[in-house]
Amino acid sequence: MDTTQILNEDIDSWETAMFLYNSALKEVGTKLDILNDEFVHIHKYNPIEYIKKRIKTPESIVKKLKRDNYEVTIENMVKYIKDIAGIRIVCSFTSDIYRLAEMIGKQNDLTVVSIKDYIKHPKASGYKSFHMQVSLPIFLSDRVVDTMVEIQIRTIAMDFWASLEHKLRYKKDIPADQAQQLQEELLACAAQSAQLDNRMQEIRNQLVSRADKGNQS
Repeated sequence: MDTTQILNEDIDSWETAMFLYNSALKEVGTKLDILNDEFVHIHKYNPIEYIKKRIKTPESIVKKLKRDNYEVTIENMVKYIKDIAGIRIVCSFTSDIYRLAEMIGKQNDLTVVSIKDYIKHPKASGYKSFHMQVSLPIFLSDRVVDTMVEIQIRTIAMDFWASLEHKLRYKKDIPADQAQQLQEELLACAAQSAQLDNRMQEIRNQLVSRADKGNQS
């Protein structure tokens, strides 16, 4: 079944699914805005630099189902693909990532389904990010539907590296020797990016420590 077929399988089911995923993104986005505003109100500090939202394209959904050897149906799409709705939170410092993840996890109308910490355990490519798969209820006029959203939290440096790595890695017709060299260069850049994050975190920790001592004196 190709992309056109999945869209035409049951257009009402497809539109309903996309409506639910878009609604879930709005719900999570609102929660993040409130958490960020509360943090600014209490701590006079903004942990979120920016937020990106996206829904997977039909082509991407079909490709992923086929890759995982599932029949291409809307039922399988909803059942097996957990990152159709995705929201990326970009922070200034690594400490912000874990603080936000903790705050999100404490939302009582949201369930954390799984966590993958690619910061403490980076992928072989050098990729770093903190992933949370969450489920939240979408209240319709006649029913409540639990809907999945993947949340990715990363620093500016991590996001910069991941964006460029994606563009470079998926260029076509790269010879094998150049592909190996590309992999080595990307790993080196990932290490440099991590060093930058660590140094900026250390500077921030020093500034916060000095401010706390100043307030106590």
